[in-house]
Amino acid sequence: MSSTLSEAQRKTLQDEIKALGDEIRALKTDKADPQLIKERVAAMLQKKAALGDEQPSGKFVLKTPKGTRDYGPASMAVRESVLKTVTASFKKHGAETIDTPVFELREVLMGKYGEEGGKLVYDLQDQGGELLSMRYDLTVPFARYLAMNKITNIKRYHIAKVYRRDQPVMTRGRYREFYQCDFDIAGQYDLMLPEAECLKIVDEVLSGLEIGDFYVNLNHRLILEGMFAVAGIPADKFKTICSSVDKLDKTPWAEVEEEMIKEKGLNSEQTTKLGAFVRFREINPTLSNSELLSKIAELEGLSNNDKFKKGVSELQVLIEYCDIYGIKSVKFEPALARGLDYYTGAIYEAVAPKALEGTAVEKAEDAEGQPAGVGSVAAGGRYDGLVGMFSPKANVPCVGVSFGIERLFAIKEARQAAQSVLRTSETEVFVASAQKNLLKERMKICKELWDDGIKAEFAYKANPKLLTQLQYCEERKIPLVIIIGEREIQEKIVKLRNVASREEEDVPLSSLANAIREKISKLL
Repeated sequence: MSSTLSEAQRKTLQDEIKALGDEIRALKTDKADPQLIKERVAAMLQKKAALGDEQPSGKFVLKTPKGTRDYGPASMAVRESVLKTVTASFKKHGAETIDTPVFELREVLMGKYGEEGGKLVYDLQDQGGELLSMRYDLTVPFARYLAMNKITNIKRYHIAKVYRRDQPVMTRGRYREFYQCDFDIAGQYDLMLPEAECLKIVDEVLSGLEIGDFYVNLNHRLILEGMFAVAGIPADKFKTICSSVDKLDKTPWAEVEEEMIKEKGLNSEQTTKLGAFVRFREINPTLSNSELLSKIAELEGLSNNDKFKKGVSELQVLIEYCDIYGIKSVKFEPALARGLDYYTGAIYEAVAPKALEGTAVEKAEDAEGQPAGVGSVAAGGRYDGLVGMFSPKANVPCVGVSFGIERLFAIKEARQAAQSVLRTSETEVFVASAQKNLLKERMKICKELWDDGIKAEFAYKANPKLLTQLQYCEERKIPLVIIIGEREIQEKIVKLRNVASREEEDVPLSSLANAIREKISKLL
């Protein structure tokens, strides 16, 4: 039937299928009548059949599931280089690493991510008497780990895959299966010291990855609560209005204000007051962080709000510590309002707005017609109450940062594609032969090099052509090649060739490993 459908008809069917899928997820979340859910599923399958995307019996499409992707050698080389930079920074700051199960008891995850986040958790079928869900992030499992093991102090990092039943936007590095890289400090410490170290790590990692200019927006939950209270916004509307305010980095104030009035029940007096607060940096773009904090505190009503004053006082300490650490990327942004389902203090978000400039992805658009930017590349904050959700007696304050590692991969891949060919292996030297019947000699040399810790390889043919071997080294960016022939074997030497410059020299077999190390240290 699909061949007879017009594009408009296909689009209509696809929209109806998506709407049914959203409805089914909502029904499951609300634990609606199972019969009603079955009816909606049957209707969706019927529309999918009408769309004609199903394959004939016995055949299937070779594809990865929606929101996932394969990583070939080039992509994995980028991934490993990014993870190496991130991990090195974590270790430099004294962090230990842990791992937790990829799925958790459903009750561990439910209720920890707010209403929207809860809808994105993947549930598993009951296979063994336990209701389970795939982990949505690494923070809640970390809090469960602390509570279960009665740990009150730890500095840990965790790099692992997480799963979200979200609408993927692949061009932005937003997937349903993706890696997160978390760094967290748990324990009772003096004011803002852990936060400052987290921000130092963000600065180190993003600078080390050379993704271009970036900045780290900084705010505090108490500042938001104070501004909302002075604007006359009820406490029960805090989270929903925060979700509107957080759109200001991409959406004009007029549209955000209209949403708050028409959809969320605020009046124009409330939105006008709130707008003066949350747009304060936009109105005063040249002020330093300290100047901005001091000046916003002078606005009518805010100077008398205890929560606001406490939040400002804490951020002033944090900004002073950032100055000591030489962090120039941090800026106070009163419109930052993210992750407030469990953040209790300082919050921060790193953005790299020009990371894709000069790449093929720069002018691409996503499925919604929006520019394919990468958005936030790291975010975090203080969450003092999460561990207590699992153990009421546990009082374990926590501060952390999570890197949007898939987005960093997307940036590095796009930038790499616009530059030179990337090495996908770490081979330092290739053992080649210029004549026939020297396979065993090549194998012996490789064995000696491997034993000496040298990364080496050779051709898996008995009599390969020398030109073919040299071309392989050039294509794979292998820096050095060893060439042997009858003369070299008799004299117990090898010819060591620089692949890029094509310079050659004779090197005794007895000192070959040292000669290779010396040259590699100069080349790499």
